[in-house]
Amino acid sequence: MKKQICARQFSNINQNHSSQVTETNIGNQFTVIDHIYDAVVLGAGGAGLRSAFGLSELGYKTACISKLFPTRSHTVAAQGGINAALGNMTEDDWKWHAYDTIKGSDWLGDQDAIHYMCKEAPEAVIELESYGMPFSRTEEGKIYQRAFGGQSLKYGEGGQAYRCCAVADRTGHSMLHTLFGRALGYNCTFFIEYFALDLIMDGDTCKGVVCMNMSDGTIHRIKANQTVIATGGYGRAYQSCTSAHTCTGDGGGMVSRHNLPLEDLEFIQFHPTGIYGSGCLMTEGCRGEGGYLINGLGERFMERYAPSAKELASRDVVSRAMTLEIFEGRGCGPNKDHIFLQLHHLPDEIINTRLPGISETARIFAGVDVHSEPIPVLPTVHYNMGGIPTDWKTRVIRRDPITGGDIVINGLLAAGEAACASVHGANRLGANSLLDIVVFGKASAKTTKETYKPGEAQESFKKDEGLEVLDRIQNLMNRKSDLRTAELRGKMQEVMQKHASVFRVEESLQQGVQKMDSLYSSLDQISLMDKSMNWNTDLFEALELENLMLQASQTMHSAANRKESRGAHARDDFTERDDANWMKHTLSTIDPKTGKVTLEYREVIHDTLDEVEFPSIPPMKRVY
Repeated sequence: MKKQICARQFSNINQNHSSQVTETNIGNQFTVIDHIYDAVVLGAGGAGLRSAFGLSELGYKTACISKLFPTRSHTVAAQGGINAALGNMTEDDWKWHAYDTIKGSDWLGDQDAIHYMCKEAPEAVIELESYGMPFSRTEEGKIYQRAFGGQSLKYGEGGQAYRCCAVADRTGHSMLHTLFGRALGYNCTFFIEYFALDLIMDGDTCKGVVCMNMSDGTIHRIKANQTVIATGGYGRAYQSCTSAHTCTGDGGGMVSRHNLPLEDLEFIQFHPTGIYGSGCLMTEGCRGEGGYLINGLGERFMERYAPSAKELASRDVVSRAMTLEIFEGRGCGPNKDHIFLQLHHLPDEIINTRLPGISETARIFAGVDVHSEPIPVLPTVHYNMGGIPTDWKTRVIRRDPITGGDIVINGLLAAGEAACASVHGANRLGANSLLDIVVFGKASAKTTKETYKPGEAQESFKKDEGLEVLDRIQNLMNRKSDLRTAELRGKMQEVMQKHASVFRVEESLQQGVQKMDSLYSSLDQISLMDKSMNWNTDLFEALELENLMLQASQTMHSAANRKESRGAHARDDFTERDDANWMKHTLSTIDPKTGKVTLEYREVIHDTLDEVEFPSIPPMKRVY
């Protein structure tokens, strides 16, 4: 068997592994290679890269694990921009940004974390600019900022905010390449095309991670004082989504297998404008630049649902309005099953300079010329507000069953869409996701500095520590049945799309619970088509499906149990927000063997980090 330590070697990436390396053969099947680092980061998207080079910058010997080349990470697909109260277009204040974020979260966001993120936002954007991120510019040469949904001035009293810093409609692409370029300047070791299999846990302490080299099947145990999960969301649990095929929630799956909770998984954001039929994203920037939505009667219908904000209401409001128009027979097309996004009234200069990618995507995936034709769109799964529960310092936490307080998991942090800080609560504001990843990616490095010193001693691995995962792989390789990964994955996606969609109701949710429980019981019957260990994509897709199923099942159970409408969780049978009974975070755990889901709850944090600097925002009715 070929024994290479890294799948990619170029420039200053993977030239060598300066860590302690030990190689062991286990039977005829596996070669296990051990490494020791100060810190290991799982994922090389925006959050992972910002964490990895932040740790290296502070002197920590850092490894970054990615199952695909870093610039293919899903951050690359973000279009609209990154929020920060720079005040380049109008006056602005980070406190107004924080107010909009709290309101957007439908008061399920933790206000200490929101305080931290919004206050850090201007510095984060200026830092990106200093790294060379080529922001679009105003005539004065300042960073261009566009309007985005759910954002206002003066605590909702001052009209539309222009807060979203953009690189045309390719902001995520620009950010990811900028961060990766920056990371190359540090002594950070990248394990590229390595699949993270499992965390190595000892009680409430994480000691590192086990991963597999996808090109040759070697197993790598990476020991570290600090492990940072930045593996992104699990959008591929749904049939129609803007997520890449790699968005399988691998970090959440690893956490679930160790009986640690996930938080608020019932809150799934549907982006209002995915291209009808393909789900490809049409950025909110289309509406920020003046585009609008029309129904089959040619009406600009958002005026009925959000008289002030119209198309720039929060995403959950717009998605539900579109869905209602279709349900009530006012959809577009022969089947009246979608809505039109109209841009052709905009000047060509605006479309060509600020929305060039949209024009190309619409032409390829919808066959329309945005200069003269409307784009057929439909709400599509876009973002997971929930994830691995953390505090505002990115420390992974679980609930103490005796006191009800938080227990910090030593040596384990999480950032980005994989995590739930919770800055997004029940609904994320557009352009807060790119902000989230850079602010909390950097915060993970700061937290590590408070906890461990570079080079701090670690005990060696025990002989078989963390290698229980090999039994899972061996079972997959040896299993014989007619059930294939793609078949079960398709059934799961169909159930999620039908029963945990934009609108939810008790009967449908309970059907979804029963179907997901049944599908989960079939997970241990999957058989692979390819039994080899060398670049076996079927093996990795099966492992990804396990991660998806763990989170899809918890999502369905959590949604069925929340008897209210809040943010992205909209119920036809409980149409109002119920603060008395449901202003609390869902904490779900799952038994990986049986699929049994257990639900607990914890209180929302209403206090900010400094009540004098930024007083907490009391709950009120959320209207736009």
